Amino acid sequence: MDRKEAIRYITLLLGGTLVGAEAFLSGCRSADREEFTEGEIRFLDEVADTILPETTTPGAKAAAVGLFMTVMINDCYSNEEKVIFRNGMKQIDLNSSKQFGKSFVKLSATQRHTILSAIDKEQKEYTKTKKDDAPVHYFRMMKELTLLGYFTSEIGCTKARRYMPVPGSYTGCVDYKRGDKIIV
Repeated sequence: MDRKEAIRYITLLLGGTLVGAEAFLSGCRSADREEFTEGEIRFLDEVADTILPETTTPGAKAAAVGLFMTVMINDCYSNEEKVIFRNGMKQIDLNSSKQFGKSFVKLSATQRHTILSAIDKEQKEYTKTKKDDAPVHYFRMMKELTLLGYFTSEIGCTKARRYMPVPGSYTGCVDYKRGDKIIV
């Protein structure tokens, strides 16, 4: 089994397709690299932290998911997907200004949650009814990148999961109690 086939199987196993997967599978290089500003990275950190906030474990902002998103968008997404993503960032700020009179980064955690919950509901409806060749919704990209960035970060692997350092012995059968973290 080659790398592309393995990632396809994992993606199917996780319940869907990964946006930008073609570029991810082919080596993640794009000639049209557009850098993100510090403010845009901070904005993406706040979006990610609203999706995965700090609880008993550090949130997405602590894992620098905003920076991760910019690298993935620049290196692995098509030009069309990049435009959708950036327009989505603008749309979130526009929704924030319309509803609360402030930019997204200046909103309280409750206000951010309100904005993103409405957009998530819109994204789910769009995804249910979209045609196969229609572009993906920007918020789906943001959620997927947030989860990928967080759970592949050191914080996500060691704080949100039960971390088993390698090298170590293989234990094929590990007791699981309801509420345990997964083992990585």
